[in-house]
Amino acid sequence: MKTCLIIGGGIVGLSTAYFLHRQGHQVTLVDQSDMTGGASFVNAGYLTPSHIVPLAAPGMVAKGLRMMFNPASPFYLKPRADKDLLLWMWQFYKSANARHVRKSMKIIADINVLSKSLYTEMKQEKVFEFHLEEKGVLNVFKTEKIGTSEIRVAEWVKAEGLEVEILSQAQLKALEPHYDFDALGAVFYKCDAHTTPTIFMKNMMSYLETVGVAIHRNEQVTDFDISNNKIAKVHTTFKSFQADEVILATGSWSPVLMKKLGLHLSLQAGKGYAINVYKATNIQYPAILMEAKVAVTPMQGFTRFGGTMELGGVNHHISNIRVNAIAEAAKKYYPGLEISKFDLEHAKCGLRPVSPDGLPYIGRIAALQNVTLATGHAMMGWSLGPATGKLISEMISGEKLSMDIRPFTPDRRF
Repeated sequence: MKTCLIIGGGIVGLSTAYFLHRQGHQVTLVDQSDMTGGASFVNAGYLTPSHIVPLAAPGMVAKGLRMMFNPASPFYLKPRADKDLLLWMWQFYKSANARHVRKSMKIIADINVLSKSLYTEMKQEKVFEFHLEEKGVLNVFKTEKIGTSEIRVAEWVKAEGLEVEILSQAQLKALEPHYDFDALGAVFYKCDAHTTPTIFMKNMMSYLETVGVAIHRNEQVTDFDISNNKIAKVHTTFKSFQADEVILATGSWSPVLMKKLGLHLSLQAGKGYAINVYKATNIQYPAILMEAKVAVTPMQGFTRFGGTMELGGVNHHISNIRVNAIAEAAKKYYPGLEISKFDLEHAKCGLRPVSPDGLPYIGRIAALQNVTLATGHAMMGWSLGPATGKLISEMISGEKLSMDIRPFTPDRRF
């Protein structure tokens, strides 16, 4: 048995605590917030084996340049003089090529499938209650251009052995009888599923504390003591911790902690927004509105509309322009949809940690023997949380890994 200190209480941190505890380790988790908000609470709740194309893909740079100075666009880059951002952009540009996509697709598919199976196992074992529906996700398109592009991706997904169906406009409307869908059709990724993140996070935390995982909220890491290429002590605003293993699952704040360790991590915070509509919408299926890059999820008790990738640094400022853009885009696909002023005023945001090549960082840090990194999942953090936690627990326990994690090494070059 090892003593393990996890820094970060999002889905990745909690999942890591869950699997380490099941392996018999003594686990402590520290988070700088009260653990009631952030990206793990405001995401679309998707489990997405279908998302096999990394964010760094051909055409993304050109799309980004067209959108980046429009504050209402799906992608927005806040202009600023930041050498870390400039380096990240250069590395993203170098990664956005066909060769990288071909190398990454099976890797991303494998970790997504693993993670979905772990969610399913947790649900079946009834360790704690949470919402999970395996209804698939609709990728809805309005234009032939986007439809053709998405159908090409669907063929790649099929080649990975995942279930996909191409829907006509009539078939799409049959699935959503309450709306006269303004779209040409959809790719129906039957391999996908969805959850309600707020329920999962709350009940996972309660379970972990019940079984003896110590969770310290509102406690910020301030410094590290390093001795013999190991973290000897972790200092926080209130106390100090010693542990055999330290896991950094700190999302968009990871570069700050890495700098305290004298290391650089190429990662940017990508802000996303969520609007919860509590009035019944009668939307039956989760959907991604392809042209607008808006995600729609019927969750327990409400429907969530979310989207955007805003690279503006680490901040939680809510842009009303972006919130309104999400709502207006959704109404264009679902004629008659009502999103109230109250819903818009109570929109929330979360920061997703984005690596330059679209792959997460999962693995040991070469410079420090007892430190493991788990971040950089971008829009797939919710989907990949359990798989990340499982892989880290296997690594720390000295067990055979469920999959090859070399592509995720934190020390890779771009």
